[in-house]
Amino acid sequence: MATESSSKSRPGISTFKGQDRALRAGRLGTGGLLLSVLAATAPLMVVAGVMPTTFAVMGIVGQPLLFVILGVVLVLFSVGYAEMSRHVHNAGAFYAYISRGLGGTAGASAALVALVAYNALQVGIYGIFGFEVSSLLATYADLSVAWWIPALVAALVVGALGWLKIDVNARVLGVLLIIEVALVVTFDIAAVADPAAQGLSLHAFNPDTLSGAGVATALCFCIAAFTGFEQAPVYAEETSRPHILVPRVMFLAVSGVAVFFALSSWALTVATGPSAIVAESQKQSAGLLFGLTESRLGGTFTDVLHFLFVTGMFAALLSFHNVVARYAFAMGREGLLPAAFGRTNSASGAPGTGSLLQTAVSVVVVAVFAIADDKPTGDPTVPVLHLFTWFGNIGSLGVIVLMAAASASVIVFFVRRGAVGAQAWRLVTSALAGIALLVIAVYTVKDFDVLVGAGPGSSLSWVLPGIIGLAVLVGLAQGLLLRARRPEAHGRIGLGNEAFQLEKAAGETSSSS
Repeated sequence: MATESSSKSRPGISTFKGQDRALRAGRLGTGGLLLSVLAATAPLMVVAGVMPTTFAVMGIVGQPLLFVILGVVLVLFSVGYAEMSRHVHNAGAFYAYISRGLGGTAGASAALVALVAYNALQVGIYGIFGFEVSSLLATYADLSVAWWIPALVAALVVGALGWLKIDVNARVLGVLLIIEVALVVTFDIAAVADPAAQGLSLHAFNPDTLSGAGVATALCFCIAAFTGFEQAPVYAEETSRPHILVPRVMFLAVSGVAVFFALSSWALTVATGPSAIVAESQKQSAGLLFGLTESRLGGTFTDVLHFLFVTGMFAALLSFHNVVARYAFAMGREGLLPAAFGRTNSASGAPGTGSLLQTAVSVVVVAVFAIADDKPTGDPTVPVLHLFTWFGNIGSLGVIVLMAAASASVIVFFVRRGAVGAQAWRLVTSALAGIALLVIAVYTVKDFDVLVGAGPGSSLSWVLPGIIGLAVLVGLAQGLLLRARRPEAHGRIGLGNEAFQLEKAAGETSSSS
């Protein structure tokens, strides 16, 4: 960790001012934190995009039941994860928790995986965002605009918002999210009020609908819809009562998401009929939801829904941007990235350098895919099937791996503290969740060719998940190197602002002596 030098400084002792090394507390309450977290789930993008794709590709009618099953698994995960959040307050979240349980070397690996995974999730959305904006401009304004132009504009706007106070970001996210959810709920009610020929059938919740070899892969599709709820601890330093607010928001988020998506996917089966949902999804793809609203709620509602589809993606872009910036900040503060990343914007208290890094990554990746696209306005192959699908699944795999490792870390953390008796039931839930998440991770890697729409012999089936594997190995190498060359820095991994306070106290003792 680089620090400002002074004549009285000693090696290993930071003399950098504290206000730049900590995120500003008290910015977020329960509502702001919940909205910041839920925005990443992009509910309209899931209902309009992920759900029809899962029905179409996997041919499984019981998608609503899958959301219930995943909700149970993630609630089990949240029990231990939330309890650990009472003991660890660090913008590094996943890697901080993993460091506390499995050690600094494992934490360094988790930090790089988190940075890669959340960057991938965020950058991938620019593909579908740019394509949808381009399509809207062609439809409503008769303008032909390459997809990468609105994508790059959005990257710059998101980067600018990332420099602002987090409570400003929360208000932006909150307004977009509330309107988006309201429209989806309106469709759900309309579908129930005007069902297809099979009526209000609950067939989609029948366990028999989950028979077949594609169930595990369908779980991989659906778990991506939950990505975001686990981000609550990232904002712990910016809440007034993190030991209360973070667990509360996590349980509200994961349970709310599970119920919302289970009901919305059921509403799709009701609107088409369970026997027709797979065929209609294969026929209409992402147009399924809009076709169903057109017939039930009219053209004006559908036009608004198209617009909110775009703003919902923008909200997800901003939410993931904020998370990546805070991971970069935490890593810079602890020596896993250059020290410049561990400083905050003096005006807003936001992690400005981390925000710049994420913006730069987004612009570069979008530019590379734009150069590779020879049909930028009319063919969704590059922005949607490549940029969005490839990067989205890379990011989802990374988050699944992190959650599995965090489950193991929770167990080790409380065992080492001699709290097995007091935390026994939480350790059991963490173990169950960890096993389930490992199974999902294995099937995600095994069926990656299906997830990204590649052939079974395609190199993409190992190259793309290999990016997460490479991040694991490079992170481990960095941790081992840090332990050998800078053991004091290695010992600070996962401690966050607590490490700074220890350094500050040591520096004051040294100065007084």
